Amino acid sequence: MATVITHTAKPQRGTQALLLFFAVVIGVGTHALAALNHDDKLPADLWLYAATFTAVAVALQLVMSLRAPYADPLILPIVLTINGIGVGLISSVDISLGTTAHANRQLMWTVFGVALCCATILLVRDHRWLRRYTWTFALAGILLLLMPLLPFIGQNINGSRIWIRLGSMSFQPGEIAKICLAIFCAGYLVSRRDTLALTGPKILGINFPRWRDFGPIVVAWLLALGVLVFETDLGTSILLFGLFVAMLYVATDRLSWLIMGAVMFLPPAIYAATQLSHVQRRIKCWVDPLGKDSYSSCEQIAKGLFGLANGGLTGAGLGGGRPAMVPHSQSDFIFATLAEQLGLVGVFAILLLYLVLVQRFLRTGIVIPDGFGKLLAGGLGFVIALQVFVVVGGITRVIPLTGLTLPFMAAGGSSLVANWLIVGLLVRMSDNARRPAAVMREQVA
Repeated sequence: MATVITHTAKPQRGTQALLLFFAVVIGVGTHALAALNHDDKLPADLWLYAATFTAVAVALQLVMSLRAPYADPLILPIVLTINGIGVGLISSVDISLGTTAHANRQLMWTVFGVALCCATILLVRDHRWLRRYTWTFALAGILLLLMPLLPFIGQNINGSRIWIRLGSMSFQPGEIAKICLAIFCAGYLVSRRDTLALTGPKILGINFPRWRDFGPIVVAWLLALGVLVFETDLGTSILLFGLFVAMLYVATDRLSWLIMGAVMFLPPAIYAATQLSHVQRRIKCWVDPLGKDSYSSCEQIAKGLFGLANGGLTGAGLGGGRPAMVPHSQSDFIFATLAEQLGLVGVFAILLLYLVLVQRFLRTGIVIPDGFGKLLAGGLGFVIALQVFVVVGGITRVIPLTGLTLPFMAAGGSSLVANWLIVGLLVRMSDNARRPAAVMREQVA
């Protein structure tokens, strides 16, 4: 006998519109309060911020209503809220420095990122279409990773060669490379998951893959090692290798991949800790940032820790504290600015927003019916989660600093645009996953 189960998801555009309204209020309010607390008057450009965030929210709502009405209504409001708070915190640092450059630039990149997100939702009508270009995305990802090594356009900034400069504009191609490589990994693994999961010798009770199936993790290992050695980019190296190993584990459900990943990560980690001065300095600052012999070279993390302490439970208030004392407090160390101004309460609130966002990404991967979508949603959700962990862990000294930026919040066009592209892909997959299913049949004895 056949049992028919129908899925009756309903569009929740009204809920999303209301949440987007609150996201705009929070973002604009953060900018206004930062100026009020510092100068006792509203900022002169408040109308610009209000108009920009309103236009962005309206554009997202219209595109979602037209092309993705069944998508998860929480994703876009959460992202816009974090983005808006980030712009407000950046403006508070700018006020302390007597400028508006960083906040205005971040506002511009927000508009550009949202435009690409909307374009992704409009143009990618079915995420499974991406699977046709699995190897094209692999080649694009590798080329993007190699671009900073090219003469003339490659730039070495703060000890890492991860930038390219075209005219007056700088960009990190590795941010886009992570998306291309996630798509490649999902397409490759979904066609070989049975081979990777079911074959191979068993040693000490653990199933290991065959040598000929060992290729993906070797490629990931070589890519991560190359980025670490030639570009001195610890953060991207960890992100790429972690992405590949996590997606392998999700695809095969084999503990052996995680064990091999950990074992293969040790040699490059030991090499970096003993041979690369950039990484050695970060480890030294992780161990003892306030020491007599290390404070001068660890000024950033030391002052970041003072900022965390100054925030206390409820913070010094938006626009309060001394965020400008921390180097790169609007970008790499924006979490220290957040903690100083909003305190432990604000930190927990933002981390909870990230937790819910990653949960919605992973939920999309669970609900979506095709294997490619499951792997891609899980991989992209892992990218966001890992970035948050390594950034917050580095600033709070749980792990050494890595050089990554806090998603959607830290100043930086490359990261913001790439993460809005990820959001566009996840919204498209969420809509496909939540659309009313035609009919699902189960055979019952």
